[in-house]
Amino acid sequence: MPAPSTTPPATDPNTPTIRLEGVHKTYNLGEVQVQALRGVSLEIYPGEFVAVMGASGSGKSTLMNILGCLDRPTRGKYFLDGTDVSSFTKRQLAKIRNTKIGFVFQQFNLLSRTSALENVELPTIYAGISLTERGARARQALERVGLADRAEHFPSQLSGGQQQRVAIARALVNSPSLLLADEPTGNLDSRTSIEIMDIFQRLNEDHGLTVIIVTHEPDIARYVKRALEFRDGRMLRDTPIQDRLFAREVLPTLPSLDDEVEEPVSGSASAADHSPAG
Repeated sequence: MPAPSTTPPATDPNTPTIRLEGVHKTYNLGEVQVQALRGVSLEIYPGEFVAVMGASGSGKSTLMNILGCLDRPTRGKYFLDGTDVSSFTKRQLAKIRNTKIGFVFQQFNLLSRTSALENVELPTIYAGISLTERGARARQALERVGLADRAEHFPSQLSGGQQQRVAIARALVNSPSLLLADEPTGNLDSRTSIEIMDIFQRLNEDHGLTVIIVTHEPDIARYVKRALEFRDGRMLRDTPIQDRLFAREVLPTLPSLDDEVEEPVSGSASAADHSPAG
C-alpha cells in the first residue's frame, strides 16, 4: 500500500488561511498590564511565505502564539481557514494544533532517547493514527527533508541541521495547512541555515504549504515572499520582498560542509520540556 500523502489538503485560494481582525493581547502581571498586541489586523493567503520580524518585546512571539492556537486574543477575532477560533476551548485549540498546524522551534525539541523516526511519529499518536500508517507517514516526511537514511539515528547522532530537518518532518507528518517556525535557523551555521530555508521554499513552492517564520535575521527574511515588521505590539510594515533570494541558487556559491565533519549537537532540549502542542 502506498504511503499516505503529507501534502496539505487543497484550500480555497480566495479564503485567507489567516485573518486577524483588531487583535489585542493584554497580560496582567499583578497590578501591571502589558499590552503585547494593539489592534493587529492582517490577512495571509494559502501558499504565502511570510516572515514576522521585530525587536524583543515587539509582539512577534505573542502573535505567533495566537496564530499557533497556543493562546487566545484578549479582544478581536482570529479566523483560521475561515473558522473563528478566537473563543475555542483548550481542547478545541489542541485539536486544531494537531491537525492544521505544524510547529518548528529554534531548539528542535526532539526526545533525546527516541529515534528520528519515532520523533516524527509523535504527532500521529496524538491524532489517533493507526500504527501502520504512523510509520508510513513518518518515513515519507523524513524522505521529504532528505533524511530517509537517518530514520533510526538518535538526536545525539545527528548534526544541528539534521535535527532541525527531523523537526520539520515532524511538523509535516499530519499534513498541516500552516507551518509556523520560530527562529528556525537561530542555532545553525550560515550554510545550514540556507539549507533549511531551501526546505521551506520547496515546501512552499512545490507543495503549496503556507509558511510563516519568526526571525530577527534580515538575511533570512530575504528568502520569504513578504515581511511583517512589528514594534510595540503594532504592525508597522507589511512589504513584499524585493530581489528575493532562492536557496537553491545560493547554496552552490557557498563552501560545502561535510556532514561527517559537522559534530552532532548534544544536550538538546527535549520535547517534553518545551513542546506546547498537545
